[in-house]
Amino acid sequence: MPQNDFIDLLARARHSAMHLEMRDVYDVGDETADYEHWRRTGERDTDPESAYWAPWVRLIGATTGRGVTVRRARVVSEPVSDYIRYEHAGASVNVAAGELVRWLPRGRASDLLLPGNDLWVFDESAVLFNHFDGEGNWATPKWEVRRETGLIARVRAAFEAVWERAVPHERYEV
Repeated sequence: MPQNDFIDLLARARHSAMHLEMRDVYDVGDETADYEHWRRTGERDTDPESAYWAPWVRLIGATTGRGVTVRRARVVSEPVSDYIRYEHAGASVNVAAGELVRWLPRGRASDLLLPGNDLWVFDESAVLFNHFDGEGNWATPKWEVRRETGLIARVRAAFEAVWERAVPHERYEV
């Protein structure tokens, strides 16, 4: 699925876009240089206008500007991995762009029924599952879009259960 298909799904969202992340490590190419810089220096790019962040900030700003609520929930192991520390260090830009971000320690999710893959849910119309390999690289296919009403309802319920228990970004410490 090409990147512009994700953008199209986000552009068609009328009320909500929900992103559920459940991995402790990702190794996707567009983050490699930034992550390696952070590992070497402890410095994270948090400039919303930087080449790294600006496309995302514009996309989320346009989305929330239409009245769509964008929420991101991350289920994380504790103590957190280096990669989660890196994500946490940059999440202030997600928030500044208009996303609501929460973190759920994995130990508080044990009794929740969660999907097997990270995902995005757009309104009640589509679920986009993200596929990764064991190392956190994109798998083939990268994405799978599903539109079954029952599946969307179950995924939305799983997201809401995580969201209800999760800690808002400004209160979560790594």
